Amino acid sequence: MHRAKRGPFRPISVSDDGDGIRWSTFIAVTAAMCIALFLAIFLSGGPAATTAAVGTDPHRASFGICFGPDRYTCVVDGDTIWFDGRKIRIADINTPEISSPGCASEKRLGEKAKIRLQVLLNQGSFSLERTDRDQDKYGRDLRIITRDGRSLGDTLVNEGLAERWQGFRRDWC
Repeated sequence: MHRAKRGPFRPISVSDDGDGIRWSTFIAVTAAMCIALFLAIFLSGGPAATTAAVGTDPHRASFGICFGPDRYTCVVDGDTIWFDGRKIRIADINTPEISSPGCASEKRLGEKAKIRLQVLLNQGSFSLERTDRDQDKYGRDLRIITRDGRSLGDTLVNEGLAERWQGFRRDWC
């Protein structure tokens, strides 16, 4: 029987008859390679953060400020946006009015809330979480906007630019 020389490009058979490597060697080498791969991934910190973030917070967009009748992805005010052609009311907060404010200080605070919301939305991916009601009486989708499980509305509240939604609008003057 003619036996071929083993080299770097010649196939290796797995058998117990002495004509290749032994099963026990094959299993040990395969196990060692799997352990080495696992340790390399584990010690490197795991998969890239961008992969995990996309799965957690699937939406990402570049938000401008809404002007004129054509609105697709933009910020209207501190608690209302357009995203992918849908008008969305942020359900967990209320911010000062800018379209019909009760006083000049309300308008100023409302403008700050609008600009801050734009900055927050443009800082990365986010999620739109449904509430107990799908839409408000104006036909806006009611959603809570989150990033990494935290409400962006809470950020506005903590910065004094919004209040938690209580079921009604209050006077900011």
